[in-house]
Amino acid sequence: MKPTLFPMFIKLAGRTCVVIGAGAVAESKIASLLESGAQVTVVAPKANEEIKRLAASRRIRWVSRKFAPADLNRVFLVVAATSDSEVNRAVFNQAAERGVLCNSVDDPPNCDFYFPAVVRRGPLQIAISTSGESPALAQRIRRELEDNLNASLGDWVEDIGGRRREIIAALPPSDDRKRLLHRLAHSEPSPSEPQP
Repeated sequence: MKPTLFPMFIKLAGRTCVVIGAGAVAESKIASLLESGAQVTVVAPKANEEIKRLAASRRIRWVSRKFAPADLNRVFLVVAATSDSEVNRAVFNQAAERGVLCNSVDDPPNCDFYFPAVVRRGPLQIAISTSGESPALAQRIRRELEDNLNASLGDWVEDIGGRRREIIAALPPSDDRKRLLHRLAHSEPSPSEPQP
């Protein structure tokens, strides 16, 4: 039986992430990493205008040269987003030697992880993956969920989170607290709250 992917959400705030390549594909990956608070370094001889703008505004660091194995020293994860499959494979191999998580864009055999299609409503995130089989299908499902989930759902989740913190602060761990937290998750928004 083929092993399945382990789904998880990773905290990247303040972690060093490297993107090899600086074209349109790299740009979308950089945007996702920045949204997660990662410290992004881009390595590429040339860059598109948006990546140059991000570098000029110091939102990312751009190293204007070809990839070198030392670029992966003390790095949490790397994205290989060049148009050269040999470079992408070299990045993956060097990452594997160092225990660095690697995503080679559109190259499933040379990936430790995949970027999911994500629906966001405030703190609520729904990630969709096809295990690299069809990113286009994952994007289609994301669009369908986007169309069917009210934008105010995030506000409701934040309200539940606030109530949850109050319950945890007031009650010690117990079956009663667990039941109360589950009841809270099954509650409906109050009339003053937007409906999801």
